[in-house]
Amino acid sequence: MHIFDISIYQPLYNALIFFYNVVPGYDFGVAIILTTLVLKSLLIPLSKKQIESQKKMQELQPQIKELQQKHKNDKEKQTKALMEFYKEHKTNPFSGCLPLIIQLIFLIAIYRVIINISQVGFVANPSDLYTFIPNPGAINHLFLHFVDLTKPNYVLALLSAIAQYFQTKMLFQNQSKPKIKNTSSSEPDFATIMNKQMLYLGPGLAFFIGATFPAALALYWFFSTLFMLFQQMVIFKPKQEK
Repeated sequence: MHIFDISIYQPLYNALIFFYNVVPGYDFGVAIILTTLVLKSLLIPLSKKQIESQKKMQELQPQIKELQQKHKNDKEKQTKALMEFYKEHKTNPFSGCLPLIIQLIFLIAIYRVIINISQVGFVANPSDLYTFIPNPGAINHLFLHFVDLTKPNYVLALLSAIAQYFQTKMLFQNQSKPKIKNTSSSEPDFATIMNKQMLYLGPGLAFFIGATFPAALALYWFFSTLFMLFQQMVIFKPKQEK
């Protein structure tokens, strides 16, 4: 087995089967929700660092854009001024990338777990189970006795997209606009364009996944996004109160 399978895939696989075994009613959907909450709780330090990095970059964005505007005709001076600015404020525009990459790795792992289980007719694979995790055999694929987790579900897809929209919007809602005196420039506002793209591409991707893949994955995405939304509310709350 690869390191990825041993260190990430198998633990998630077994956690999912464990919750399925112990939760009354043998509800695979509930097992997905509990696994999601445990996983996101373990990743709180990483996701917190990522959110705080994004938050700080947004707070500095007005000053960054002013520097870009000031040196718009000299890219070398612009780059040097920005590097000095980042150093002065002890920040790095790429500091949130590593936590994001790690979270993406876990997203890929849970995706593989759910897809692999669904593709074999919702039966646990004995070779992936630890010796102390009982094999449940055939897995009940109905969430709350009526949502079929083997098929795409447009309601879950829509809920995932809505949650993703508000989670992304919260990241940008406190971003102040730069005070640039020269408004006659025809240069495009790349930061604003990027924010708008993220605001709609994220929900679009969430809906596409929910409407294309088994509903089990949309259920994971929905509760994972809700967890992130709540975490952002906690992190942004001190600033809002101030």
